[in-house]
Amino acid sequence: MSSSRTLTVGEAEARLSELSVIDVRTPGEFASGRLPGAVNVPLERIEDRVPDLRDATTSRPLLLVCASGARSEKAVAALASHGVAAASLTGGTRGWASAGHPLEYPPGPVRKVWGMERQVRFTAGVLVLLGLVLGLVVHPAFQVLSAGIAGGLVFSALTDTCGMAVVLGRLPFNRRGAASHS
Repeated sequence: MSSSRTLTVGEAEARLSELSVIDVRTPGEFASGRLPGAVNVPLERIEDRVPDLRDATTSRPLLLVCASGARSEKAVAALASHGVAAASLTGGTRGWASAGHPLEYPPGPVRKVWGMERQVRFTAGVLVLLGLVLGLVVHPAFQVLSAGIAGGLVFSALTDTCGMAVVLGRLPFNRRGAASHS
């Protein structure tokens, strides 16, 4: 693996057969389409799998993938703190598919699961609207809900963490297809 901690879609495509591809999205997202040969290790479990991933690097370099590249970059940093070298796919599976490369799907009907970022935006928006409507119709104190979500979003941006994503990742539709291999 190069000293750079990212690979472009073109670089990854040229080297795909020599890479171990680890998809760090939720199992539900993973089941909605993944790079060929990818294995699912959700970001929240990456630290638990350090020994396995370190062993995997003895035979093949690791390429970490998510929907956009943001979560895989976090996973690369987490592995680096344990001395495990890996690279992140710039643009993630969206970039891969946009470049015209195929995605693999599990057998059976494919159920599209929204990406985690989209789920967070939707949930935050619904909760803000709910707080505003309840504040107007029921009691002004319900506006605290909207303020709490706004505060959580600010905290999330400042710390580069997302508690709402952790909670949403535990929902059944994000855990479906939790088999770790493609």
